[in-house]
Amino acid sequence: QLQLVESGGGLVQPGGSLRLSCAASGFSSDYYAIGWFRQAPGKEREGVSCISSSAGSTYYVDSVKGRFTISRDNAKNTVYLQMNSLKSEDTAVYYCAATLFMTVQDMCVMRNQGRFDYWGQGTQVTVSS
Repeated sequence: QLQLVESGGGLVQPGGSLRLSCAASGFSSDYYAIGWFRQAPGKEREGVSCISSSAGSTYYVDSVKGRFTISRDNAKNTVYLQMNSLKSEDTAVYYCAATLFMTVQDMCVMRNQGRFDYWGQGTQVTVSS
């Protein structure tokens, strides 16, 4: 079965850290740009950070710049999102997605979701004291 599987979510206090993982199953993610997206209750899904297949290009939404870092290990078929200095407004379900033919910027601003090839099922991140 071809799928993306997220893990690493949980409950963390403000100022804390979490590392999310997005593992590709049933296919090689080497040639895909991978992005992290999040959706808070009552809000639209937004792009958080995206990384190109070679890791040569990355994109971050302004609200997470300097706090989140995206990386990938193609040998492990996995993309990571290191989240530091977490805030209550980071609370959301976090999803990863993969696309073959989009730039990281177009992917992260969700310019054409129809060109996304795979989505994961999501992992909950709750930032609360």
